[in-house]
Amino acid sequence: MLDIKFIRENKDLIIAGAQKKHIKFDPADLIKADDKRKELLTVIEAKRAEQNEVSNRLPQLKDAGQKAELIAQMKIVKDDLQKEEEKLKEVMKEWQSLMLQVPNVPDISVPEGNTDADNKEVKVWGEIPKFDFTPKDHIELMEKLSLADFETGTKVAGFRGYFLKNEGAELEFAIWQLTTDLFRTKHPEYSMMIVPSLVKRETLLGTGYLPQGEEEIYHTQDNDYLAGTAEVATMSYYSDKTLRKEDLPKKMLSFSPCFRREAGSYGKDVKGLYRVHEFYKFEQVILCEANHETSVKYHEELLANAEDILQALELPYHVVVNCGGDLGLGQVKKYDIETWMPSKNKYGETHSCSYFHDFQTRRLNIRYKDADGKMKFAHSLNNTEIATPRILIQILENNQQADGTIKIPEALRKYMGGKEFIGKK
Repeated sequence: MLDIKFIRENKDLIIAGAQKKHIKFDPADLIKADDKRKELLTVIEAKRAEQNEVSNRLPQLKDAGQKAELIAQMKIVKDDLQKEEEKLKEVMKEWQSLMLQVPNVPDISVPEGNTDADNKEVKVWGEIPKFDFTPKDHIELMEKLSLADFETGTKVAGFRGYFLKNEGAELEFAIWQLTTDLFRTKHPEYSMMIVPSLVKRETLLGTGYLPQGEEEIYHTQDNDYLAGTAEVATMSYYSDKTLRKEDLPKKMLSFSPCFRREAGSYGKDVKGLYRVHEFYKFEQVILCEANHETSVKYHEELLANAEDILQALELPYHVVVNCGGDLGLGQVKKYDIETWMPSKNKYGETHSCSYFHDFQTRRLNIRYKDADGKMKFAHSLNNTEIATPRILIQILENNQQADGTIKIPEALRKYMGGKEFIGKK
């Protein structure tokens, strides 16, 4: 959510930002609602002042007739005030709804474009493997080596269900251990958290996943929701809190189960691990001071942290900067890391790295007191550190051998009992 004062003073910038993101939004409707809101607040304030004045005069009157007249006058004021307050409630509903629809303004460096096909490559790392045989996809590899059971997964959990088994499960545990070890040794300033995935609606509104993303999110019969990323609960941990500037930045590595309906991907990747309803994710989250250059600095840091683990796993990848049409409502700028998938002969998304300025923190009311004593909304950023089981696709496919075995990346071997290959007798 943006500051209404900023929106009123920068209508053309908001319009241009919405156009760049290919989002339909006209600030004129919001400004009209805001005018009504301000007008009603002025009227209500005046009537409350009148009511207070009458209340103060009443005890001073001795004449019963005058008292009766003043009480009658006060009743009229009270009735009028209630009517205006009811009008304000309705206007506030409209105003709040429109405020939640205002897109954040993308950074000037964000390229033009409509879909992810228009994203721009900015970095390439690692060598794409060359096979002297036809590489198998991860589904065939996992089924032949008894690493997963997709048929029983569908029977038990429904569409996109899966079981990880044997070294398939070990491999996922090993990735989690590698992640925590990397942060413990290389990035000790990040606090580790295990956070809820069952969350209230307010947390998803605060982080910007609602109202626009409703169809992608599971919700329960109690009107709670299952979050698709640990970012939601991690950000909400600080909601309605005032931080000290000297305690910024707050850096966190959070872990949680995650759930996504994948409602918009019907017919895509219907079998296997690329699009699943239930998965696990380590998410990096940073809260920092309200400064653009500071946000940009930490955006690059989050990207580098994610690259660290891919390089440790020796997986070839590239980084793209997302075009305007591939940005969410609140994102100022986003990088995606896409990791090589031999079976598809292309890169597939494994990480998403974004910064938001104060878009999320205004919604969640996360503030800090600046050096001059002024209250400010913090800036927020996040990036995937690693998501499983999706990354198993790239590990298995890039490390498959001609004899059908899988070479285990060296960084994971110590977590798998020193084993070098999956499938070797």
